[in-house]
Amino acid sequence: MELNAVHHVAIITSDYQKSKTFYTEVLGLEIIRENYRKERESYKLDLKIGSNQIELFSFPNAPARVNGPEAVGLRHLCFEVANVDEVKRSLEKKGIDVEEVRVDSYTAKRYTFFKDPDGLPLELYEQ
Repeated sequence: MELNAVHHVAIITSDYQKSKTFYTEVLGLEIIRENYRKERESYKLDLKIGSNQIELFSFPNAPARVNGPEAVGLRHLCFEVANVDEVKRSLEKKGIDVEEVRVDSYTAKRYTFFKDPDGLPLELYEQ
């Protein structure tokens, strides 16, 4: 068995329009396609990031995310960037709170965290 790559990451949003704006206008991800699935009362938005995708979903009455960075499950989503300081400044100009830049003690790479509209931790990791 050989796994070639991660194809996509799926995220369920509490406010679809707010998250759509965040991922497309704030983060600048390109929309591949958007579908409304009437039978599920759910939107599905496919976004392009490099050769991968992020899928945004809306579901009526979805339970809240467990709030805790060390909870079992997906811990965070990480974006590789060329310059973490530049992206941090760009996000802050758009009103996004971004943590201070730190250095990974194992790789010596620079990184920081911010959150999406639902509090999902997102990381910027310098190449």
